[in-house]
Amino acid sequence: MTSLEEWKNNGEFIEIEGRRVFSRRGGKTGGPVLLLIHGFPSASWDWEGVWETLGQRYELVTLDMLGFGFSDKPTDWPYLISAQAELFLNYLALLKVRSYHILAHDYGDTVAQELLARQLDNPKGSDSDRQDPKIESICFLNGGLFPETHKPVLIQKLLLSPLGSLVAKLTTKKKFTANFHRIFGPDTPPSKQLIDGLWDLLEINDGVSVMPKLIDYMAQRRRFRERWVGALVATSIPLKLICGALDPISGSHMIARYRELVPNANVTDLETLGHYPQVESPSAVAQAYFEYRDSIC
Repeated sequence: MTSLEEWKNNGEFIEIEGRRVFSRRGGKTGGPVLLLIHGFPSASWDWEGVWETLGQRYELVTLDMLGFGFSDKPTDWPYLISAQAELFLNYLALLKVRSYHILAHDYGDTVAQELLARQLDNPKGSDSDRQDPKIESICFLNGGLFPETHKPVLIQKLLLSPLGSLVAKLTTKKKFTANFHRIFGPDTPPSKQLIDGLWDLLEINDGVSVMPKLIDYMAQRRRFRERWVGALVATSIPLKLICGALDPISGSHMIARYRELVPNANVTDLETLGHYPQVESPSAVAQAYFEYRDSIC
């Protein structure tokens, strides 16, 4: 496993919208650009297990979104999904990316849905003075693509409640560990190194204090359901779902809804995995992703 320190040392800090953002680039120079979008409450380190394998074929770019990981965690920022999408578009503009593919997980799924909705809003990809790059394909991992099938764990419900700030302050590493064990597959539990790293990422820049703001993404999913689910239904670009079926938050029940709503649904059901398939079995996720990309070439 790539250590958190090594992951940081191989990335860089850049300024976007006046904020300090941690970013990471690698893989095949000049290859198709693959944007990796992480989930809640973790960071880009989620991708360390698939980084080298995916990098054999693609140019990889990622960052820690604001409020996550090594990036700034301002208390005066809106933490809207639309704002995180704008962060990525500004990042891609800095890199002069003209077209790209997306691999997203959890919270990142919703950011990808907003990026897709923007492309449908404006197929030519222009936004004021910025020329937005074209999304060529999207692959989703476990996440709340459909608010009606999302089953948040208790800590998420409490963070979203009026007691959110208090709950965040009372969150301990022991409780954090227990919650992660509940959402992983029984045969692929999180390692101590993983838990230690994720907890460290949460504590950096007092990340616990912004968790109640970040968790509002669940309410945003309900508020913008028509826009974000509608984008999945209306798009003509290739979509893929790779999903750990044993995930209690967005597992087999979400797979069933995806097949029901998304035209020509392309799904890989990872029957023994939970909420973090790219961590639990990086090889299975990489293989499924390669098969998907080969099928749409």
